[in-house]
Amino acid sequence: MIRIAFFLLLSFLTTVMSAQNNQPLKYLALGDSYTIGESVAEKERWPVQLAEQLRAKGFEIDNPRIIATTGWRTDNLKNGINIAQIKDTYNLVSLLIGVNNQYQGKPVDQYAIEYEDLLKTAIAFAGGNKEKVFVVSIPDYGFTPFGKPKQEKISKELDEFNEVNRRITESYGIQYFNITDISRQGLNDPELVASDGLHPSGKQYKLWVDRIIEGLTVVK
Repeated sequence: MIRIAFFLLLSFLTTVMSAQNNQPLKYLALGDSYTIGESVAEKERWPVQLAEQLRAKGFEIDNPRIIATTGWRTDNLKNGINIAQIKDTYNLVSLLIGVNNQYQGKPVDQYAIEYEDLLKTAIAFAGGNKEKVFVVSIPDYGFTPFGKPKQEKISKELDEFNEVNRRITESYGIQYFNITDISRQGLNDPELVASDGLHPSGKQYKLWVDRIIEGLTVVK
């Protein structure tokens, strides 16, 4: 009887572990207008395109949960996360935030403090596993029709913000994807800019995803 009971318990645990291992990946994307995909269709949002490319590579992954709104600064994102009351742990967590801190003239030192707090939050959502988290740099809207008149100032300031988020991200040993150079092709290739003349198009987001998918170690 003891031997039979042990066999049944072992069989049960094996079944449970197998079911857990076969569960689809869960992806949480944290950000602002770039993550929610202002002025593009839902299927063109870069987190949605990333999930699609992962499926094409054979991964089972749920539709991404996106916590992002156009106009959000770092403090707005923190409030949005608190309101969302996220309980789940995720296999993949992305963070892209800061353009509105720059646009609204907020100090880069304040951004550094709030950004690091958000990065710690992202790590917590990944169950403390830094390898499941990645960061995307802030794109440069100076290379859009909207930003062109102040391109030099915008680019200089965004370089400062990106230097801060890159330095903090790398200090935690977290993957960092620089897509800013892609965004700086916006004036040479109008198809990389959405119809609003400010945000990236679905075509540009695909270029981001192509770069991210190539180096994303968590799914290697």
